[in-house]
Amino acid sequence: MPNNRTKAMVQGAIILGIFLILLVLAFYVPLVNLIAFVFAPLPIAWYSATYKRQQAISLSLLAVFASVLVGNISILPIAFVLAVIGFVIGDALRLRKSKVYLLLSTGLALLLTLAMLFLVLTRLLNIDVNDEGLKVSRETYEEYIDKSPQLMGQEVPKEQMLQVFDAMQLSVPAAITISVFILAVIIIEVNLPVLKRLQIPVPKYPPFSELRLPRAVLWYYLIVLSINLFFPPEIGTTLFVIVLNMSIVLWVLLTLQGISFIHYCIDAFSYPRFLKVIATILAIPLYSFIILLGIIDLGFNLREFIKGKSQK
Repeated sequence: MPNNRTKAMVQGAIILGIFLILLVLAFYVPLVNLIAFVFAPLPIAWYSATYKRQQAISLSLLAVFASVLVGNISILPIAFVLAVIGFVIGDALRLRKSKVYLLLSTGLALLLTLAMLFLVLTRLLNIDVNDEGLKVSRETYEEYIDKSPQLMGQEVPKEQMLQVFDAMQLSVPAAITISVFILAVIIIEVNLPVLKRLQIPVPKYPPFSELRLPRAVLWYYLIVLSINLFFPPEIGTTLFVIVLNMSIVLWVLLTLQGISFIHYCIDAFSYPRFLKVIATILAIPLYSFIILLGIIDLGFNLREFIKGKSQK
């Protein structure tokens, strides 16, 4: 790693300029804003992976404050999120962490920074983005239901449809969490190849068939299932919202575990690889069975049994 302080300052100034250019493109230019947003963490990630943590933190803070000079105060939240993501990615690469760790740390950083911005908007500025968005969505949804006889040729039961919307509204936290981690995957997959070309060592994912979630996921699922079976919370209560959102996240995780187990079986018995694609597609309509497979895979050492059978 470079130890020359002057070189670090010069490269830091260049990195800061590149970050601010990408930030301006992400904030002001409509056609390239999404591409610029995804690549904006790249310069800080490179600097954080190359230099010491203290230097990377200083540059990240400077980038956030300097963003006001190229825009107005409204650009500050985006600069904060992108700078934090870049620092977290680079720090994980500097420490030679696994790609799974990189994904989890980036997703959590993105989730926490967005949560902090949400709290600032709601507490300090008295702007509830969530309520405003849900209000507009509900008005649009009700308007669609009222027009359904003309659009679909038949009347849709309004009360039932509104109950569906209420359930969707309560599951917003889980949807946001899943979306944030999908965004983290996109940012990582786009930026790591570039960082690799810049001589930064980057990790690789282990084979999907070797995915093993922590066994604690199974215990969380059993706790949530027990609450739903024996102490079902009332709709709309805080406990109901928590249980609903935890259930959605756990379903997604256990579905991934079940698909991974199927992939492992296909590899173990040397079946054609295209069966993995078919199994993954069929996992969507058969998600209940796939979740059960994921539970069995976590709870019992089935892979050792499959391994023994495949070697006979």
